[in-house]
Amino acid sequence: MDKPTLKNTLKFFECLGKIKSRSMFGGFGIFCDETMFALVVTDQLHLRAGQANEAEFKKLTMTPYVYKKRGFPVVTKYYAVPDNWWEQPDELMAYATTALAIARDDQQEKKTAAPTRIKDLPNLRLATERMLKKAGIDSVEQLHTEGAVKAYQALQKSHQDSLSLELLWALEGAIEGKHWSVITPQRRDELLQTLRQ
Repeated sequence: MDKPTLKNTLKFFECLGKIKSRSMFGGFGIFCDETMFALVVTDQLHLRAGQANEAEFKKLTMTPYVYKKRGFPVVTKYYAVPDNWWEQPDELMAYATTALAIARDDQQEKKTAAPTRIKDLPNLRLATERMLKKAGIDSVEQLHTEGAVKAYQALQKSHQDSLSLELLWALEGAIEGKHWSVITPQRRDELLQTLRQ
């Protein structure tokens, strides 16, 4: 991973808000406040696509970033930006602003369209849903009521295998409606202290 593009990207987008990066999809997700709207991977900037800009990105023959998950290709909504856009900062910023607006709208939509099944929550899969059911937690509402620590403890009791702490972060993220990697170190410490009580 070539750091200069990441560094330049973070600096370039500073005017949009609180900009930070996190490891995502084999590269770095670029966040404005808590919204991911861009991706830097293999020294290439990618912008989030949606209804407002995807057709235009395709017309410009921009390609979406594809990564492998368990051996299968996953096509993302992040399109590689042509290198010459860096020479047209106003244009690049205009596209980035649209990408951020799209990402924020999607985030809002996800919050309002609350999942009805545990497997549809962020970070969780069908296997986790089955594990939770076995542990006596069989609805999204019940998971919210129990909270991450109690749900994790219930899983510890009903499963012989030792569980990773990542599952605790995943449960907290699922309840909060966000990716487990954005759970702050402070919140992780709080969860661990509660778990050890």
